[in-house]
Amino acid sequence: MPLKVAVLASHTGTNLRALTSAAGQPGCEFTIALVISNNSTSGALTHARELGIPTVHLSGRTHPDPAELDRAMFDALHEHRIELVVTAGYMKKIGPATLDAFTHRILNVHPSLLPRHGGPGMHGLRVHESVLASGDTVSGASVHHVTAEYDEGPVIARHQVPVLPGDTAETLAERVLGAEHVLLPATLQALAIDHIDQAG
Repeated sequence: MPLKVAVLASHTGTNLRALTSAAGQPGCEFTIALVISNNSTSGALTHARELGIPTVHLSGRTHPDPAELDRAMFDALHEHRIELVVTAGYMKKIGPATLDAFTHRILNVHPSLLPRHGGPGMHGLRVHESVLASGDTVSGASVHHVTAEYDEGPVIARHQVPVLPGDTAETLAERVLGAEHVLLPATLQALAIDHIDQAG
């Protein structure tokens, strides 16, 4: 059975699209079984619904109490028998109950070569502006385990891209996003194959 994955996304969901595209290919060992967003009008939810993937909107609007929101996320993941969670452009911290239940089973994709250019406030163009300001000649994307602190979990995979002369934050962001779209599905496929081998 394919590894059942939930994707958490806040905005357009381009990494979700990369994952659903990969999941539709022959030999893929994971499936996107649930999409959760804190934004009821996000492109991620729209894309999931177009494909018939179950969706849930969970936010401070639906659950003003953070503990109740955490419990609702845990319940949704449990109901859909999720085995692995991916946060991709998800702009909220995950609550302690969900983190505890899915220890080492929640991954995030970050648009830099962690531990460089990570942490609170480092998202979107801010990451790439930081890379350019630092003078780095290489950037890229990282997939890491999610912990209670932003971008501090162990990195399990990276994909490098060059920082080119004349790059702006926007041009670098586009190149790194392309790397994310390659790295994230490949990482999930490798984890899914390991999961099957261990189960067998």
